[in-house]
Amino acid sequence: MKKALLFFALIMCFHKSYCQVDKDKVHKANTVAKKYLLQNKIPGMSISVSKKGKLIWSKGFGYSDLKNRTKVVPSKTKFRIASISKTLTALALAKLVDVKKIELDSSLYKYVPDFPKKEYDFTIRQLGGHLAGIRHYRGKEFLINKKMSIVEGLDVFKNSDLLLKPQTKFIYSTYGWNLLSVVIQNAAKQNYFEYMNEQVFYPLKMKNTEVEKIDKTILNKTKFYIKRNGKIKEGPSVNNEFKAAGGGFLSTSEDLVCFGNEFIYKKIISKASIKELVTPQITLSKRTTNYGIGIAISKINNTLKYSHSGGGVGASSYLLIYPEKEVVISILTNLSGVGLKNFIKDLEAIFVID
Repeated sequence: MKKALLFFALIMCFHKSYCQVDKDKVHKANTVAKKYLLQNKIPGMSISVSKKGKLIWSKGFGYSDLKNRTKVVPSKTKFRIASISKTLTALALAKLVDVKKIELDSSLYKYVPDFPKKEYDFTIRQLGGHLAGIRHYRGKEFLINKKMSIVEGLDVFKNSDLLLKPQTKFIYSTYGWNLLSVVIQNAAKQNYFEYMNEQVFYPLKMKNTEVEKIDKTILNKTKFYIKRNGKIKEGPSVNNEFKAAGGGFLSTSEDLVCFGNEFIYKKIISKASIKELVTPQITLSKRTTNYGIGIAISKINNTLKYSHSGGGVGASSYLLIYPEKEVVISILTNLSGVGLKNFIKDLEAIFVID
């Protein structure tokens, strides 16, 4: 009996100390986040962290709507995730690889034969790794507010020459991902948005992730702010629907944590296809790009890290995945131009680095 009581006491002691450590981490994270929010005059921010597949911290800071003082709720408030949309789309590509409807090293023209012919051929893998030579935004294209389908959106850049020979140099291109959404649509023989909903969002229980449409009222969508002359104001209206694959989805920080865990636990995508996404690509000169297909690969204190940032009108975001530690961190804000790297280092020191 005494031995049983002693064993129970030891278990309770261990459990209490474990909980205390978690409470300490959460307290530190709350303190750091509040300070960061005030220093950067961020109207609203949502942060979610999971470990071993379980949500261990999820917190809203500030407001999704300053005028109406609407508080941020991590499970409900929808932010622009901007270029993290590329990572969502990468998983759809991987799904089609699994069912042998897409070959990553095949020519783009196998899937989009009517795209204008260029000086060089290029592959799906090169497109996904920003190595195809497709250009990025020019002039005020970032602020386009015209409603277009993803196919109509190709008109913005399809007649531009490639910037260089494919595989020569990493050149970031959201338009390359616009093109990949058409690849997905043609290969799947299904509307791109329907495919994303049915094959990615629904099975991963991402109930609050959707494309932002300028002609649709979306519940719990945050306002989008910019900073001008030190003052916070609402940003201009933009249409991101036609380039959704590269930067047009809305999501919550909790949905993105669910998504990030797929890179660790692989419930709907095979290990082989995930490996294709997270293997850094190499240029013709044998230099690593530190980027696979829709996701960056790096290390922090010798710990493997997958990540993608996002920046848009009224949006600064980050998704971070540490597969060896089984940790996922999602940070969403409703302000343009927020530098998140130092803040990420603070969160890594709390939740990732032992």
